[in-house]
Amino acid sequence: MTTLQQMSDQKTAQNTVQLNVTKYCFMLCDSLRQNFIDYSIRSHQRSMNKSGLDLSAIGYHQACIDDLKSGNCGYEYTVETGRKYHKIMMNANGSRSVHAFVDRKTGEVYKPASIKSPAKGVRFNLLIIKEREYLLNPANCDWAGGYLYRNSAYFCS
Repeated sequence: MTTLQQMSDQKTAQNTVQLNVTKYCFMLCDSLRQNFIDYSIRSHQRSMNKSGLDLSAIGYHQACIDDLKSGNCGYEYTVETGRKYHKIMMNANGSRSVHAFVDRKTGEVYKPASIKSPAKGVRFNLLIIKEREYLLNPANCDWAGGYLYRNSAYFCS
């Protein structure tokens, strides 16, 4: 027989897990945005290193790099909470798409099958420390979602 105190403690633990999953989703959004900024800066630097560029092209790329370093990138990642999943949304210059789904109770990360549902097969779990640390590193999670098409066991071992 379960006591009222045990039920209360269990509910508190469940709420704590759900709050942590939500916090990790926002941290993932920050990592994805940082990855996009880093990727864009590298792209502009490569373009500047090409031979034969005139000064106006170099100035354009340098201005873009300065904008990116100040945080103006045109890409935002947001969390939309549904009944079962947090939806990581990518908002890029007026268009929106689903980047990933995260189970609110378990922290399991899925790639999207459509705008409404995740694909089968867990890719990562935000509650497993090793997987979370790998995933939240901007060098590992990429803004375009390629990391969702890999096996987490291989990369997090």
